[in-house]
Amino acid sequence: MKARKEHRVPLSKAALNLLIDLPRLEVSNLLFSDARKGKPLSNTAMLMVLRRMKRNYLTTHGFRSTFRDWASEVTHYPREVCEHALSHTVENVVEAAYRRGDLFEKRRCLMDDWAKYATVVQEI
Repeated sequence: MKARKEHRVPLSKAALNLLIDLPRLEVSNLLFSDARKGKPLSNTAMLMVLRRMKRNYLTTHGFRSTFRDWASEVTHYPREVCEHALSHTVENVVEAAYRRGDLFEKRRCLMDDWAKYATVVQEI
């Protein structure tokens, strides 16, 4: 993480099922690794995938932004739950001093709702 602080991520049931079915490479114990080197993917790996898909108008940060827009515009989850899901730091030092938990179970519900939204074909 950029903040060098552990960030636990509650995976939705849909994400867990996808990971269970994901082929594993014997060269690495990492979930997502460079197939040739068995090392973690580079920070530009997703960008390269988008380029190969000829989606040059998309950015990897755009995925995070899309999630945040959905969370604030479509759901009723509190702002702090949504911000914590993105591992955003609390700017207010007083508030940060009192925020000790990671809202894990609330974020699990948020991620389940996101998975339901993201995996349903949306009508245009």
